[in-house]
Order: sequence, then structure tokens, then C-alpha cells
Amino acid sequence: MIDQLPQWMQIFLFSMIPGVESKVVVPFAIYEFGWEWWQAYPIGLIGNIILVPFGLLFLHKLEQFLSRYKSIEKIMQRIFSRIRKKADKKIQRYEYIGLLIVVALPLPLTGAGLGTIIAYLFNLKFSKSIIMIFIGVVIATSFTTFLFLVLDYAIF
Repeated sequence: MIDQLPQWMQIFLFSMIPGVESKVVVPFAIYEFGWEWWQAYPIGLIGNIILVPFGLLFLHKLEQFLSRYKSIEKIMQRIFSRIRKKADKKIQRYEYIGLLIVVALPLPLTGAGLGTIIAYLFNLKFSKSIIMIFIGVVIATSFTTFLFLVLDYAIF
């Protein structure tokens, strides 16, 4: 069904998926769809960053709603405590630069989604968080796209 959508829409939608995001989707679009990097890059970035402001604004409402269900609340608390534990030292020491680093790392499960959750859990300012998350997404996407292009050139 997803392959029925135009390629630009697939790039946009897949870039919204936490863990995958534009850092994976842009090189995929270059390889699979034959797009140029400059065509896929802005679509991937927009798709990746578009949900961040909504996440920062409404994550507390979602948490309150989901907390009504005890099984979901336990899972959320386990996930949130694990994120707090792993990010605590970095975020408390470096604050927004720590947030930027977490988002910019081109590793699985890092990126805008995790950055949004960290900004929420540590009560970081909305505007600074969006800026740092956006810069981190640009860095991660640029790195993976550049690496893909270099390897593609070197191998093929």
C-alpha cells in the first residue's frame, strides 16, 4: 500500500519514523529511487522535524492520557527512567549541547524522536530544544548522506 504513494510522500512519511528518520531515508531514496541527494534531503529533513514541535507541546498530555492504563503506565515509566538514567549526566552537564549530540549521533534509536523525549523529560526550553534538535537532524542526515555518497562513488 505504501508503494502506491508517490516517492516524495514515502520519503516524507518514512522520515517521521523514530529510529529510522531522515538519516536512513535520504540514502535509501538515493539508492532505491535513484533520486539526487539534493532532491531527497529537504523532504527527509522536513518529514523528520515536523513532529518535533507537536511532541514537545503535547507529550505531557499524551503521558497523562496513557497513565490511565496501568500496564501502559508501567511500560512508560520503565522507558522514561531508562532514558533519564542514560541521558542524565550528559544533559545535566551540557544541557542543550548534550541534546544536540544525542540527536546528531547517526546511530539506531537516536535522533529527533529521542531528542524530543529527552527535552520533555528534562524540561528544556521549547525554542532552544527545537533549534538543537533541528541542527542535530541536519548533522546526522548530512553525515549519513555524505558517507553513502562517498562509499557509493568508491565502490561503484
